[in-house]
Amino acid sequence: MRHGGCVYEFCKDKVIDYSSNINPIRYNADLKSIKDAYIYPDIEYRELKDAVSEYLGCNRDNVVVGNGAVEIIDAFVSAFKRVVVFIPCFSEYVDRARIRGRNVVRFNLNENFNIDLNRIYDLEKDDLLILGNPNNPTGYRIEEEVLKKIYKICRERDAYLLLDEAFYEFSCDYDSIQLFKDKQGVAVIRAATKFFSLPGIRLGYAYVSSEIKQRIEELLLPWNVNVFANAFALKFLRDKEYIRLSKEFIEEERRYMILELEKIEGIVVYKTQANFILIRLLKHNEETIFKRMLQKGILIRKCSSFEGLDNRYIRIAIKDRENNKKFLQAFREALYD
Repeated sequence: MRHGGCVYEFCKDKVIDYSSNINPIRYNADLKSIKDAYIYPDIEYRELKDAVSEYLGCNRDNVVVGNGAVEIIDAFVSAFKRVVVFIPCFSEYVDRARIRGRNVVRFNLNENFNIDLNRIYDLEKDDLLILGNPNNPTGYRIEEEVLKKIYKICRERDAYLLLDEAFYEFSCDYDSIQLFKDKQGVAVIRAATKFFSLPGIRLGYAYVSSEIKQRIEELLLPWNVNVFANAFALKFLRDKEYIRLSKEFIEEERRYMILELEKIEGIVVYKTQANFILIRLLKHNEETIFKRMLQKGILIRKCSSFEGLDNRYIRIAIKDRENNKKFLQAFREALYD
């Protein structure tokens, strides 16, 4: 499995998808009539960038928008000759670099899935360091003081720091954009996909430091955000009630799921600050549990495709209480069959 959410392979209307990390509270907006579908989008995305800058708390001149976070990641990778990652991580960091013919340096996270700061000192001039925050698939968020040290070392090494914060809203104990606003050598990517439960509209947006913003936008395709994504964003980015309810809901269900999973023998449950949970299987491999869960109508994420993880790991989403109870019952049965 290169990615979660591959429901089309498994009768998408007959499985509960625990392989993709989407907010179970779907965002709904009345978009029955979008007359702008009959004209080109604003190639400068003025109104959209105003809404994004308001949401991110930054200047519009620092905003970049893309066809999903991956397009922005791809543009950054294209702008640098060498990409540095810590594994396990989101596979597209490495895949984009490979496709663009860039050199990739991989460092391993430590046994607790934290970053070894000593490896940051190995960065070289003009390197691009990409870090998930929280990281996928581990769910770990970089501690604020550690992140400040990482940025400091990047500046000393004249390397660029790119933070992929697609899962930011599920944690948000600190705001990295506010930490680094108006500083050079750093960008922070976020997206509509996970928190706003809108993967289908393909909308990513980022705070980008001023010295590289023009270069990144030159690498993006023109009209890369369609009018439907634009219209959705103008609504959900300003829907404070939806944002508040979603954060409270996920926090409650995350506590519930971790507490219940920790009662189950034969697995190791990793604490998470995202809306998914990484699990190590002590008595089974991923394929066995994947097949058993699929027979019960539940799709989970096998994790051996993540560099740095073997076939003993799976990742599951956090959903609503009714589905979480169904998952837990099915998972217990799958482990003990």
